Amino acid sequence: MLLTLLALGCAPDPAPAERPPPQVGVLHAQTESLPVQLELPGRVEAVRTAQVRARVTGVVLERSFEEGEWVEQGQVLYRIDPAPMQAALAQAKAQVSVAQANLQLAQSTAQRLEPLAGTKAVSAQTLDDARAAEAQARASLELAKAQAQSAALDLQYATVRAPISGRIGRGLVTEGALVSAGELTPMASIVQLDPVYVNLSVPVAELRALRAQSGTSLEQEQGAQVTLSDGDWQYAHSGSLLFTDVSVDPQTGSTLIRASFPNPDAELLPGMFVRGSVQGRRQELAVSLPEEVIQRSGGESSVIVVQDGVAKERSVQVRRTVGTQVVVQGLESGDAVVTDGFQKLTVGQPVTAVEVQAQAGAPQTPTVAQAEE
Repeated sequence: MLLTLLALGCAPDPAPAERPPPQVGVLHAQTESLPVQLELPGRVEAVRTAQVRARVTGVVLERSFEEGEWVEQGQVLYRIDPAPMQAALAQAKAQVSVAQANLQLAQSTAQRLEPLAGTKAVSAQTLDDARAAEAQARASLELAKAQAQSAALDLQYATVRAPISGRIGRGLVTEGALVSAGELTPMASIVQLDPVYVNLSVPVAELRALRAQSGTSLEQEQGAQVTLSDGDWQYAHSGSLLFTDVSVDPQTGSTLIRASFPNPDAELLPGMFVRGSVQGRRQELAVSLPEEVIQRSGGESSVIVVQDGVAKERSVQVRRTVGTQVVVQGLESGDAVVTDGFQKLTVGQPVTAVEVQAQAGAPQTPTVAQAEE
């Protein structure tokens, strides 16, 4: 027994069992065709806006519309006291009659002097004066006619009509108010709300990225579909991209793109802030990942990949967002990207990759525990 105990005491301790590499969930990157989509801020603008202003001076006698209603082009909005304009028109017509009489007299005088000048009965100077008087009388007649036409226009402007069809806002003057043509007194505003424009602001850097990703630019995407949203609100109608502006705002580094939207229910109002989603061509051979797996540090983005059983860091460039996925550059098809457990990994650490599949309709992959089950 003593010898046995001594033999056991001299035996070396058994080596501790080696822990297996930790398991991590991975998702193999796959290239696919994804739509080129931009999320941009914007504001609503009316297609046509008309400021109704006074074109003659006078007192408002009548307002002929209800605030907020739809008005047709040419519809009477206000009536200004026409009496001063009627008197001015009558005076101008009288001046036309006087000028016509003076012209007839000058013509008759010139006609009588022409044969006398041929026989030297009157001097050539006298004939020239008569012809000049006739020309002056003709010019005076034209001036009087123009003044009469101007007076007729003033009388016409005393009835204020809608310059365009659209929805009219609040009345800015009431009956009895004095309006002035010299000050161009504002009287009302009319806007066309169907359709409407939406002006979206897009950074120039995103335009360059769009061209690099899909080989196209917004200038080539005319007719591309645009949708609007604002938080929980989603606009029911989609719009079409019209054009991209030809200049860049030097303060923001952004340019403007304009889209046209139907607005049958006047849900979009000028000045409203919205967010627009521009749907363009599809980008082929794009790699998308759940946004949660992207690690950001110091303005750089990276992911953890498993290569030859070892966790390695791979730098990527995030190009854009599609739903809850991000489109990245820097990965190849088949790269095993760690989607679960990467927070506890050390770069260079051996790991065991467990393949997980993205659930249908959801970008989030199952956890490692779910995969092991």
